[in-house]
Amino acid sequence: MNDSSYFDLDDDIVHLNHAAVAPWPIVTRDTVIAFAEENSRIGSQRYASWLETEQQLKQKMARLINAESVDEIAVLKNTSEGLSVIAHGLHIEPGENIVVPDEEFPSNRIVWLALHNKGVEIRLVSVEGSDAPEQTLIDAMDEKTRLLSCSSVQYAKGLRLDLARLGKACQRNGTLFCIDGIQSLGAIRFDAQAFHADFVVADGHKWMCAPEGTALFYCRHDKQDQLSLHQHGWHMLQDAFDFSHSHDGVNIAETAQRFESGSPNMMGIAALDASLGLLLDIGLENIERQVLANTAYLIQGLEQIDNIEILSSTTKGKYAGITTFIRHGVDNVKLYEHLQASNVICAHRGGGIRFSPHFYTEQQRIDRALELVEAFT
Repeated sequence: MNDSSYFDLDDDIVHLNHAAVAPWPIVTRDTVIAFAEENSRIGSQRYASWLETEQQLKQKMARLINAESVDEIAVLKNTSEGLSVIAHGLHIEPGENIVVPDEEFPSNRIVWLALHNKGVEIRLVSVEGSDAPEQTLIDAMDEKTRLLSCSSVQYAKGLRLDLARLGKACQRNGTLFCIDGIQSLGAIRFDAQAFHADFVVADGHKWMCAPEGTALFYCRHDKQDQLSLHQHGWHMLQDAFDFSHSHDGVNIAETAQRFESGSPNMMGIAALDASLGLLLDIGLENIERQVLANTAYLIQGLEQIDNIEILSSTTKGKYAGITTFIRHGVDNVKLYEHLQASNVICAHRGGGIRFSPHFYTEQQRIDRALELVEAFT
């Protein structure tokens, strides 16, 4: 079985947009169909099995990021919700600061900027074009830096940060470390322990190849009581399904379940469980190897086209699955529109055209996209 056989894309589709919204694998499609058919026939009769799937998903998420315990994992709606839980849950004193790369996706900017009115300084630090982006972020920290929040891979141009180095610096400085992992989880191996991560958030609809609306939220166990709760509901309770007991004293879960306030998205959970199951079965090391190979192949192909400027780093270790470029001498917005109209699914980001192939993307499809870029005038 070759890699592409896990998916059922039409023959004329070149999907180079996993950094935005990925297609679902066959197993995920079939899982969603089976879930819908079951619900339409017998309703929630097998709800207990849905709860088992929820726990299985949390176990897979823990494996994905090397969490110490499944008790550190919650399933939330999206990355923005997870970041908001952290930003508005932490007790941050006026005069303290938060360091964030200036090039972050809005989700990892506006949640922190919203703290301005509490007297918190938000230090937006440009890492684009820096020969040492990690040191640039480290240098921006001081004794009043409460938290560093960054993406594992920058969304626009694909810069891959050395998370272990950043995590060690945070640990030395007594600074919390928050990672938006949405542009690497499912593509590049991740180790929350090696990175000294306190928080990790990521929706499943990009490199994890699942539907939008179901997200991983990791909070290191010894940091969970540092987040005050601003969303409340039945699902966050220690005995969530004991609806009859008195709530004179609210018994909040002692695990990351405390961050899950309401009814879970059971269909999304089933789908993400299927997608992660496939990725883990294939092997994260195998997936990373092929993602990096496809990116290197794409870079090599772009370098052979006249007037191409690659905006992403081409240095090994500094890129993951994203390559952004422009072609001088043509209207790049029209080139992007031409690619889209020719069934090359991509994005216009970071001032250029962003390609993001996954592990299963065949080189012939990458070649087809490159031919269209070269032929455009």
